[in-house]
Amino acid sequence: MGFRRHGPFQAGDQVQLTDPKNKRHTITLKQDGVFHTHKGAIPHSDLIGQPEGSVVRSSGGTAYLAFRHLLQDYTLAMPRGAAVIYPKDASMIVGMADVFPGARVIEAGVGSGALTCFLLRAVGPEGHVTSYERREEFAEVARKNVEKFFGGPMDDNWRLALGDLVSSIDEADVDRVILDMLAPWECVDAAAKALTPGGVICCYVATTTQMSKTVEAIRDHGCFTEPHAWETLVRDWHVEGLAVRPDHRMIGHTGFLVSARRMADGVTPPPRRRRPKGTTEEL
Repeated sequence: MGFRRHGPFQAGDQVQLTDPKNKRHTITLKQDGVFHTHKGAIPHSDLIGQPEGSVVRSSGGTAYLAFRHLLQDYTLAMPRGAAVIYPKDASMIVGMADVFPGARVIEAGVGSGALTCFLLRAVGPEGHVTSYERREEFAEVARKNVEKFFGGPMDDNWRLALGDLVSSIDEADVDRVILDMLAPWECVDAAAKALTPGGVICCYVATTTQMSKTVEAIRDHGCFTEPHAWETLVRDWHVEGLAVRPDHRMIGHTGFLVSARRMADGVTPPPRRRRPKGTTEEL
């Protein structure tokens, strides 16, 4: 967790260079390194020792703005073994599932490690994340991506377990269980056994069919509160003086999120109250 996030650039830092057309390049600074582009070369020594937010010019005269990359930029650009959870969904998982510093979190379906980075950042040095992944090739990609972002192994805070969650899980009294897989409804019972009362289960699914099965499985299990299902849409805005309008493109559907809380053992959830058919009155 000691990876540098502020201060002057140093050798070993990962730096994002942005050109006038907003094209971004990520480099790892080396004392004798050179970044080559068709717009000219930039010696890494031009960046080392400079503060974040500096502007450097290539040998061809093109100006580049230099910052350490944000986590959202890193996860979108990282090498992929499987599709990554978009930053808008990862942020909602961290926020809506209330992943707090010091939390013990289980993640199933590590993919390429994007969500893992968000979770490790959220739990902090006192927390712990266990990630289950069935496919060895995905696990290896995720390990490299996580260690590259944090600047080294995360052995004190992260355990990457190769195997199926249901058959391999050995944790208890965890605070959060995050499921990113094709059939999260198959893992609801395992999640319930691992979660402490008051803990949160949060599932990321791609289709309405998956969402329906997940909601019904959580609802039928009997140990959880009424599940909450939603999606997040993000739309940028163009602002130039009085010319203010929504952008023509937006980040629309990427996935659905389903969450619920673990109740105490032996507690029966209150019966759901439904609107009578054909009415709009709240009960």
